[in-house]
Amino acid sequence: MRIGTVAERAGVSVRALRYYEEQGLVIAGRSPSGHRQYPESAVERVRFIQLLYSAGLSSKTILQLLPFLDTLVATPQMTRRLKDERDLIRSKIDDLTRAHDRLDELIRIAAESAISPATCPASVDAAT
Repeated sequence: MRIGTVAERAGVSVRALRYYEEQGLVIAGRSPSGHRQYPESAVERVRFIQLLYSAGLSSKTILQLLPFLDTLVATPQMTRRLKDERDLIRSKIDDLTRAHDRLDELIRIAAESAISPATCPASVDAAT
Protein backbone atom coordinates (compact mmCIF):
# COMPACT_ATOMS: atom_id res chain seq x y z
CA MET A 1 0.00 0.00 0.00
CA ARG A 2 1.23 3.50 -0.73
CA ILE A 3 1.59 6.17 1.93
CA GLY A 4 -1.55 8.11 0.94
CA THR A 5 -3.70 5.00 1.14
CA VAL A 6 -2.40 4.07 4.58
CA ALA A 7 -2.85 7.65 5.81
CA GLU A 8 -6.42 7.82 4.55
CA ARG A 9 -7.44 4.43 5.92
CA ALA A 10 -5.77 5.06 9.30
CA GLY A 11 -7.17 8.59 9.59
CA VAL A 12 -3.83 10.40 9.79
CA SER A 13 -1.93 12.78 7.58
CA VAL A 14 0.85 11.72 5.25
CA ARG A 15 3.09 13.99 7.30
CA ALA A 16 2.21 12.03 10.46
CA LEU A 17 3.11 8.76 8.74
CA ARG A 18 6.46 10.17 7.70
CA TYR A 19 7.06 11.27 11.29
CA TYR A 20 6.16 7.81 12.58
CA GLU A 21 8.64 6.34 10.14
CA GLU A 22 11.36 8.78 11.28
CA GLN A 23 10.69 7.72 14.87
CA GLY A 24 10.91 4.02 13.96
CA LEU A 25 7.26 3.38 14.83
CA VAL A 26 6.31 2.29 11.31
CA ILE A 27 8.59 0.72 8.76
CA ALA A 28 7.99 1.09 5.04
CA GLY A 29 9.59 -0.79 2.24
CA ARG A 30 10.45 0.91 -1.02
CA SER A 31 9.23 0.17 -4.49
CA PRO A 32 11.77 0.04 -7.35
CA SER A 33 10.85 3.65 -8.10
CA GLY A 34 11.50 4.67 -4.46
CA HIS A 35 7.90 5.04 -3.27
CA ARG A 36 7.08 3.93 0.26
CA GLN A 37 5.22 0.63 0.41
CA TYR A 38 3.38 -0.47 3.56
CA PRO A 39 1.88 -3.83 4.46
CA GLU A 40 -1.87 -4.06 5.12
CA SER A 41 -1.09 -4.38 8.85
CA ALA A 42 0.28 -0.82 8.87
CA VAL A 43 -3.24 0.62 9.05
CA GLU A 44 -4.05 -1.05 12.38
CA ARG A 45 -0.55 -0.31 13.69
CA VAL A 46 -0.98 3.41 12.92
CA ARG A 47 -4.42 3.43 14.55
CA PHE A 48 -2.91 1.85 17.66
CA ILE A 49 -0.08 4.39 17.67
CA GLN A 50 -2.69 7.16 17.44
CA LEU A 51 -4.53 5.71 20.44
CA LEU A 52 -1.34 5.62 22.46
CA TYR A 53 -0.47 9.21 21.50
CA SER A 54 -3.95 10.36 22.46
CA ALA A 55 -3.49 8.62 25.82
CA GLY A 56 -0.41 10.78 26.38
CA LEU A 57 2.38 8.33 25.61
CA SER A 58 5.52 9.66 23.97
CA SER A 59 6.97 8.27 20.76
CA LYS A 60 9.87 6.88 22.78
CA THR A 61 7.51 4.97 25.07
CA ILE A 62 5.42 3.75 22.15
CA LEU A 63 8.57 2.51 20.42
CA GLN A 64 9.41 0.48 23.52
CA LEU A 65 5.94 -1.12 23.53
CA LEU A 66 5.69 -1.98 19.84
CA PRO A 67 7.96 -5.05 19.85
CA PHE A 68 5.24 -6.91 21.74
CA LEU A 69 2.71 -5.92 19.09
CA ASP A 70 5.02 -7.37 16.44
CA THR A 71 5.88 -10.64 18.20
CA LEU A 72 3.15 -11.12 20.82
CA VAL A 73 5.96 -12.36 23.06
CA ALA A 74 6.52 -10.37 26.24
CA THR A 75 9.43 -10.53 28.61
CA PRO A 76 8.66 -9.95 32.28
CA GLN A 77 10.03 -6.41 31.83
CA MET A 78 7.72 -5.82 28.85
CA THR A 79 4.73 -7.11 30.79
CA ARG A 80 5.60 -4.77 33.66
CA ARG A 81 5.95 -1.84 31.25
CA LEU A 82 2.59 -2.60 29.64
CA LYS A 83 0.94 -2.72 33.07
CA ASP A 84 2.64 0.52 34.16
CA GLU A 85 1.43 2.35 31.05
CA ARG A 86 -2.06 0.91 31.49
CA ASP A 87 -2.10 2.12 35.11
CA LEU A 88 -1.00 5.62 34.06
CA ILE A 89 -3.79 5.75 31.50
CA ARG A 90 -6.31 4.59 34.13
CA SER A 91 -5.13 7.37 36.44
CA LYS A 92 -5.64 9.94 33.67
CA ILE A 93 -9.10 8.53 32.96
CA ASP A 94 -9.98 8.85 36.65
CA ASP A 95 -8.74 12.47 36.71
CA LEU A 96 -10.73 13.29 33.58
CA THR A 97 -13.82 11.63 35.03
CA ARG A 98 -13.53 13.76 38.19
CA ALA A 99 -13.16 16.92 36.08
CA HIS A 100 -16.14 15.87 33.95
CA ASP A 101 -18.27 15.21 37.03
CA ARG A 102 -17.32 18.55 38.58
CA LEU A 103 -18.25 20.38 35.39
CA ASP A 104 -21.58 18.55 35.35
CA GLU A 105 -22.14 19.75 38.90
CA LEU A 106 -21.29 23.34 37.98
CA ILE A 107 -23.61 23.20 34.95
CA ARG A 108 -26.42 21.93 37.19
CA ILE A 109 -25.81 24.74 39.69
CA ALA A 110 -25.71 27.31 36.89
CA ALA A 111 -28.99 26.02 35.45
CA GLU A 112 -30.67 26.14 38.87
CA SER A 113 -29.52 29.68 39.56
CA ALA A 114 -29.85 31.02 36.04
CA ILE A 115 -30.54 34.73 35.88
CA SER A 116 -32.59 35.98 32.99
CA PRO A 117 -30.92 38.63 30.81
CA ALA A 118 -33.55 41.15 31.88
CA THR A 119 -32.55 40.88 35.55
CA CYS A 120 -28.83 40.21 35.15
CA PRO A 121 -26.93 43.11 36.80
CA ALA A 122 -24.35 43.14 33.99
CA SER A 123 -27.11 43.39 31.36
CA VAL A 124 -28.96 46.11 33.25
CA ASP A 125 -25.74 48.15 33.70
CA ALA A 126 -24.86 47.81 29.99
CA ALA A 127 -28.32 49.02 28.96
CA THR A 128 -28.07 52.23 31.02
